[in-house]
Amino acid sequence: MDLFSRSWDALRAAVAGLPDAAFAQPSGCAGWLVRDLVCHLVIDAQDVLITLVTPAAAEPTRDAVTYWQVSGTPPTGDDPLDALTVRLAAAYGEPGLLKFHLDDVGSAAGRAAGLADPGLRVRTRGQVLTAGDYLCAYVLEWTLHHLDLVAHLPHAAGPPAQGLARSRRMLEQIAGAAFPASFSDEAALLVGTGRRPPTDAEKDELDGTGGLGERLPLVLG
Repeated sequence: MDLFSRSWDALRAAVAGLPDAAFAQPSGCAGWLVRDLVCHLVIDAQDVLITLVTPAAAEPTRDAVTYWQVSGTPPTGDDPLDALTVRLAAAYGEPGLLKFHLDDVGSAAGRAAGLADPGLRVRTRGQVLTAGDYLCAYVLEWTLHHLDLVAHLPHAAGPPAQGLARSRRMLEQIAGAAFPASFSDEAALLVGTGRRPPTDAEKDELDGTGGLGERLPLVLG
């Protein structure tokens, strides 16, 4: 629960510190500018608020790892929902309005997470899981999107080290194998999710991991 807050606070602080010109730069998400990614974060924050007030009586059907649906096809930006995000982001007009909305809704999501009972069962996407597992899953979401945010903004602060390390462990659990020890946490996440291709040296190391390289990328949804 604490790591959720630290990861989310760091991501929102990074957005708040961006100059207006940065919102027109590409992000690490295919087909999205930084403004589109920030708009997606607003929607994510709304999802957190909705889920935490949608209790369920049934037994959990997912945990923080199995919450994720995995495919091997990276997004192209052509999905109708992705396209809707782009149009919605453009409708804000000024980056300041987008920053304000993320701060407003994002702060509320952070407070709701801090007040949530980790054992509370909640329902989202047709599945049931504990609030603790749901928020833990979002550490991976925040960390990956923080990497997306700063992908072409070298002077922007990156995600916290604890979030990177936890997200790597989660991705390794999803993959069913560990990345080579020589991979930094950031490299494991970027290569593992298809955000960048592995270098030749990284390919050679992945070849010695029992087939992990053949299963990449792990596209999470």
